[in-house]
Amino acid sequence: MNRETPPPAQQVMVLYTGGTIGMQASANGLAPASGFEARMAEQLAAQPELKVPNWQFRELLPLIDSANMTPAYWQRLRESVIEAVDVDGCDAVLILHGTDTLAYSAAAMSFQLLGLSAPVLFTGSMLPAGVENSDAWENLNGALLALGQGLAAGVQLYFHGELLAPTRCAKIRSFGRHPFAALQRSRGGKSAQPVPAALDYRQPKSIANVAVLPLFPGINAQHLEGLLDSGIQALILECFGSGTGPSDNPQFLASLQRARQRGICVVAITQCHEGGVELDIYEAGSRLRSVGVLSGGGMTREAAFGKLHALLGAGLAQDEVRRLVELDVCGELGD
Repeated sequence: MNRETPPPAQQVMVLYTGGTIGMQASANGLAPASGFEARMAEQLAAQPELKVPNWQFRELLPLIDSANMTPAYWQRLRESVIEAVDVDGCDAVLILHGTDTLAYSAAAMSFQLLGLSAPVLFTGSMLPAGVENSDAWENLNGALLALGQGLAAGVQLYFHGELLAPTRCAKIRSFGRHPFAALQRSRGGKSAQPVPAALDYRQPKSIANVAVLPLFPGINAQHLEGLLDSGIQALILECFGSGTGPSDNPQFLASLQRARQRGICVVAITQCHEGGVELDIYEAGSRLRSVGVLSGGGMTREAAFGKLHALLGAGLAQDEVRRLVELDVCGELGD
C-alpha cells in the first residue's frame, strides 16, 4: 500500500535556541550569540541555486548552551512550535539546538506534540558557523531542503544528510560530523492507539519531576532512597543487560516496593547500546518486576525520559501512566 507523499513545506518557522551552531568566541570560550538570522540569510543569498522554502526566524531568549536545557524550557519550545503552526500559519518548523541534549529535546517534543499536523525538524552543528570545516551550513541548509521536499508530520532529527527518529537515537560521539546514530534497540511493543486525548498537543501540559539512576556494582538502598525522597514522580532505572539488578539485596527491593506504594513510577531500561529489557528472563529481573518495576523494553534513555515527562505532565492517573509506559505511543517501542 503506497503512503501519500507529504507535501513540500511552503513556510518554515526557524526557532533558534542557541547551541554551537550560532556560538561566537567570548572571554570564557564559545557562548551562544544573537544575530544568527542575518548570518543565515547572508549565506543563503550567496547560494541562489539552493531552492529552500520561505522561512521566518525567531530567537528563544535567553539563548542557551544545550547543556543548560531543562523540562521548563521544553514547555516554552512546545508553545513556540504550536504558535508557529496554529497562529502564524507555518506548515513546518526547524529547531536549531545544541547537540549535547538535542536527542533529549527531540524525543521529548515527539511526545509533547502528538497530533500536530506539521513536520518539526531538529538540527544543529558540532562546530560554529563560519569556522573552518564547520558543519553548520551543511546541516541547516540540508534541513531546509528536506522540509522543502516534504516530510511527514511529527518530529525528526536531521544531521549530515540523515533523518533519524528521535525516540530511537542518541548522541554517541563528541566529535566529527556524525554525532548521532540510531540505536539497535529491541522493538515490538504493542501500540497504544488510540492515544488518550490528554496527550494531544492542544491539551495543557505541566512540568514533571523525573530522575535517572544507572545501576552499578554495590548500589544500595541508601542511594535509591535519596532519589525517592527528593520529590520525584518517576524514576528511570538503567539496569544491567536485559533488565537485571541487585535482586539478592532485600533492602534495595523493599525501597523499590515503597516507591510503587508512594506512587513513584519506576521504569527499567538497559544500559546496553543494543537490545532491551525483558524482566522475566532472569530471576534478577523478575524480582524487580515483582516489586512494581515496569519494563521499558527497548526504549532509549532519551525516549523514556521524554515519555514520562509527557505522561505525567498530561495529568494522567497513575494506573494509566503505568499502562502507557509499556505501550508504544510514537515509535519508541514499535517498528
